[in-house]
Amino acid sequence: MSWGTELWDQFDNLEKHTQWGIDILEKYIKFVKERTEIELSYAKQLRNLSKKYQPKKNSKEEEEYRYTACKAFLSTLNEMNDYAGQHEVISENMTSQITVELARYVQELKQERKSHFHDGRKAQQHIETCWKQLESSKRRFERDCKEADRAQQYFEKMDADINVTKADVEKARQQAQMRHQMAEDSKADYSSILQKFNHEQHEYYHTHIPNIFQKIQEMEERRIVRIGESVKTYAELDRQVIPIIGKCLDGIVKAAESIDPKNDSQLAIEAYKSGFEPPGDIEFEDYTQPMKRTVSDNSLSNSRGESKSELKFGGKSKGKLWPFIKKNKLMSLLTSPHQPPPPPPASASPSAVPNGPQSPKQQKEPLSHRFNEFMTSKPKIHCFRSLKRGGATPEDFSNLPPEQRRKKLQQKVDELNKEIQKEMDQRDAITKMKDVYLKNPQMGDPASLDHKLAEVSQNIEKLRLEAQKFEAWLAEVEGRLPARSEQARRQSGMYDVQNPPAVNSCAQDRESPDGSYTEEQSQESEVKVLATDFDDEFDDEESLPAIGTCKALYTFEGQNEGTISVVEGETVYVIEEDKGDGWTRIRRNEDEEGYVPTSYVEVYLDKNAKGAKTYI
Repeated sequence: MSWGTELWDQFDNLEKHTQWGIDILEKYIKFVKERTEIELSYAKQLRNLSKKYQPKKNSKEEEEYRYTACKAFLSTLNEMNDYAGQHEVISENMTSQITVELARYVQELKQERKSHFHDGRKAQQHIETCWKQLESSKRRFERDCKEADRAQQYFEKMDADINVTKADVEKARQQAQMRHQMAEDSKADYSSILQKFNHEQHEYYHTHIPNIFQKIQEMEERRIVRIGESVKTYAELDRQVIPIIGKCLDGIVKAAESIDPKNDSQLAIEAYKSGFEPPGDIEFEDYTQPMKRTVSDNSLSNSRGESKSELKFGGKSKGKLWPFIKKNKLMSLLTSPHQPPPPPPASASPSAVPNGPQSPKQQKEPLSHRFNEFMTSKPKIHCFRSLKRGGATPEDFSNLPPEQRRKKLQQKVDELNKEIQKEMDQRDAITKMKDVYLKNPQMGDPASLDHKLAEVSQNIEKLRLEAQKFEAWLAEVEGRLPARSEQARRQSGMYDVQNPPAVNSCAQDRESPDGSYTEEQSQESEVKVLATDFDDEFDDEESLPAIGTCKALYTFEGQNEGTISVVEGETVYVIEEDKGDGWTRIRRNEDEEGYVPTSYVEVYLDKNAKGAKTYI
């Protein structure tokens, strides 16, 4: 089966067919090229996806990846990154082994095809030239034969005519002979050219064209084989990365199998354990007995002993009453007046009618009702705003629960020990270098290292003092040292805290920077701050600092729970401003404090509390 014998007369169709074959090859090259672009785009998208969900450095997300489930997710992201790399390998190999190679082969194929068809056209032109020569000699032979016939007929006519001279007859005879001779010559020439044309034609159809078409056939078959090899390579390049992709998937499965819920639960305990004990039971308070509270009984902190005995949880005098809230603050929330304050008396001497009709006696509410109302309402802890405005964290982490504080202090101690070790290594290196300089003065001046050595020693001493400070705090938390009060901690020279806890500035931070009071919008955020704001020991009932003074304009008999009596003209301390409910919290002495109507007093705040305000 050969194109040269079977398709000897299909030169034009073969030319179209081979051009179509080259077009198919170029189409396949374009397909592979687009596939490589898709692989690159897919790999890029996978990498971007993996990068998008990677934990950010020095952020809270990094701490979350301690959990095994998060570690498995991180392993999945890393494996997907490697998975994307395999698709990049596919793209690179297809580009180098298929696209580039086939593009170069197409150029060679075009040149070879052009050469073969050029030879074919050249053979066609040669046979056409021979055919034209044959036709020309044939026509010339035909013309000469006709001329010879006419000359012979003319001679015979002249010879038969008696009126023609003998010379004319001879002339006609000679002309006829010459024409016959020319015809014979044309015949011989035509015969020679015919033989030559037949030979050329035989060579053309049986030698030249078959050879050329055979070469074109071989070229076309090589093109087909090359496409088949490329398709096979296309599949093999994909197959080569399957084992690595399988390993990536195996890594993901292994990461999933490494998830340990018990370990994650333990990590959650370590991360969020506060170290507090749950609150104990509340003792029953008998209200069936008629009770008339005196002024001192109604104050929030009549005496430390009475305050503790009045609200004792579970009978534990020194137990932790409520996480993150001190006793006196809890009591103030539970016992603060819940009704609007009475308006000021209309008469000039309100003392004649104590409390008057404007201050109706409140019905006594059970403590459980107040406690439930406290649990369902949003406590106004004003120092939240100072924390959210970027208030400094206490150096001793006293704003954290005991367990979390211990972990932070331990972490700080470990960091300081590492820094001390680093500085000590540097000091040893400098010391060795100084010894070398002493033995070999030509290498350097030993005195030039004294300043650096002194600086390193000073740094070591500072770090040691710092480490001792944090170790003492750590020992205090762990119970190795007796707990000290916050005030003693601040007054200690060795444990000087540059940034005091934010809880001490609650009274000064009740207002926002522009002077307006803003409540927190999210109860959840407040509860989170509760967990990190209050650092005092719950048994240490520190009283709120005075933020100013006030003068009583009228006499007020505080007969309701949480109020305190004042006499007209009396001057007392203000410990908490009016928060918008019409009540101001005051203190007469250390054991007597409570609420009075704001309209009954004239308040003078300290200069540090944004000047004096007057409520009339």
